[in-house]
Amino acid sequence: MALVMGVDSSTQSTKVSIHDADSGKLVASGRAAHPPTGSAPISEANPLDWWTAFQAAYGDAGAPPVAAVSVGGQQHGMVTLDVGGQPVRKAKLWNDTESAPDASWCMKQLPEGAKAWAHATGSVPVAAFTVTKLSWLHRSEPANWDRVAKVCLPHDYLTHRLTGEFTTDRGDASGTGYFSPVTNEYCWDILSIVDSLRDWSSMVPRVLGPLDVAGQWGDVTVACGTGDNMAAALGVGLQPGDVVVSIGTSGTVYSVSSTPTADPSGAVAGFADATGRYLPLVCTLNATRVTETVRRLLAVGYEEFDALAMSGNAGADGLTLVPYLDGERTPNRPHSRGMLSGISTSTSRENLARASVNGVICGLLDGLDALSAADAQTDGRLLIVGGGAQSMAYVQTLADLSGRAVTVASGDEFVAIGAARQAASAVAGGWVDWPVPSSAIVDPALAESERADVRGAYAVERDRSI
Repeated sequence: MALVMGVDSSTQSTKVSIHDADSGKLVASGRAAHPPTGSAPISEANPLDWWTAFQAAYGDAGAPPVAAVSVGGQQHGMVTLDVGGQPVRKAKLWNDTESAPDASWCMKQLPEGAKAWAHATGSVPVAAFTVTKLSWLHRSEPANWDRVAKVCLPHDYLTHRLTGEFTTDRGDASGTGYFSPVTNEYCWDILSIVDSLRDWSSMVPRVLGPLDVAGQWGDVTVACGTGDNMAAALGVGLQPGDVVVSIGTSGTVYSVSSTPTADPSGAVAGFADATGRYLPLVCTLNATRVTETVRRLLAVGYEEFDALAMSGNAGADGLTLVPYLDGERTPNRPHSRGMLSGISTSTSRENLARASVNGVICGLLDGLDALSAADAQTDGRLLIVGGGAQSMAYVQTLADLSGRAVTVASGDEFVAIGAARQAASAVAGGWVDWPVPSSAIVDPALAESERADVRGAYAVERDRSI
């Protein structure tokens, strides 16, 4: 039996998933935690910890011999290496917002602002994007900037550690803010905004095609890898028109499309996917961290919190939580904080729990509306993945407030599964057709008028927040 390994290097941990290359059957898995990264405005990690965690996770899986490996990694993070290949400083992660002023500055450097950025890169720069973090480093740490020889993303770094090569893929590259998913080329004029004196062609990774091989890890073939959202789309077998709502530390809403998007409002990031198509995506910074905070304040366990939220009424008795606890990416409010309105002496624990779930889901459904407005294909299945898919409160609320049946994909490590599928396909020389995990379907149970009331109340408070 030939085995392949997929790697999910996320904010909090590294997971590995080892599969039979032909059938996709799971054979072994392992994980290892990363050290704490901090929270907004500063969220940083030592890239060496990712390599250590990968080795530990592979060992936790039993370290069986594999024919191929691929890495799916958290998007946007800025990894800077010196001439010896060592990290210049800690990596700035996607949820680090210190570069918010640089995002505004970068926007103004192109004559037509947001419209020009969307046309060039498919996206409008926000603090999450690598380009703004490079600007921050250039501005804030000139001594470190002078030491930078290479710039890459978290998945690129792990691929580099495996192979010694310096590569990326179009999916993850499309989240940097300096790569075009339409032309599949770097935007050198945008990189020159950060520093016009640098030879950027020597600093950024070579972009590989979807099934290209990055190199070898001993006798193991290393596929090109990709960003975590792109890998998850592979893992659930996403087809054009399908929409994924991923609820983890952050929240994302994305679909696979055969045509690119360019949203000058900045709500929709016009990414590439891992197959040669496109992955329009909306990201929120605050998802399970919101309900985790409320769960901690209520001093209850996960199951009890879920039961409390399910017991609250649909509108949480007029209680509305705008969940921007650590600033927000969509809408672009990096300095905002959460807001709770409608609280009274009769407010119950049940409705506080329900309001927190409602707030997260309403923010993500705003993202789904933005995808539709940007002409992304959204008329297929609505799937929920991530930690939130294990919560019936999240699943039922998504169905209720969207008015759509929700497909709950069984399993939870879709980034690692998708990376493993890419590894198998790179060896096979074409996409392998692994079975899509069996799923449950949850139907909406709210009347249209109730759904409109909840989303309408949220919209009022959202627009009042700063």
